[in-house]
Amino acid sequence: MSVVTLGVQGRCAHCQTTQVLKPWQLNAIAINEPFTCNHCQKTLELRCPVQIKRFKSLDSLGLLRFSASVTVCTALLVALVMEWIGLLNVTEQLNASLIVLFVYFALLRFVHHRQHMTLILEAAKAHGD
Repeated sequence: MSVVTLGVQGRCAHCQTTQVLKPWQLNAIAINEPFTCNHCQKTLELRCPVQIKRFKSLDSLGLLRFSASVTVCTALLVALVMEWIGLLNVTEQLNASLIVLFVYFALLRFVHHRQHMTLILEAAKAHGD
């Protein structure tokens, strides 16, 4: 069974190693729960508000890929039907299809770029603080 990774990496504040975060570590970050580093076994958490906001924005990117593919399929079908009934000629239909596909792949590139990030994980504070 293969596992799809988001490309989210974490940099440990203790040992300064960068590693790809596992799904359980991403879940711990999402619920603000500290976890241990795989390398040095020290407790880490994400505390930077800017990085937390960027990490939370990954949630909305998951639905964006699906909705973009549905929109592209709909636009391609509409262009094909318009060409069939005579509202567009073949070159206009081809141009519209190519523009829609270009926008779709540009959007996928943007989403792929946004999903790859390195989070700076800081030492976890004790629960009493």
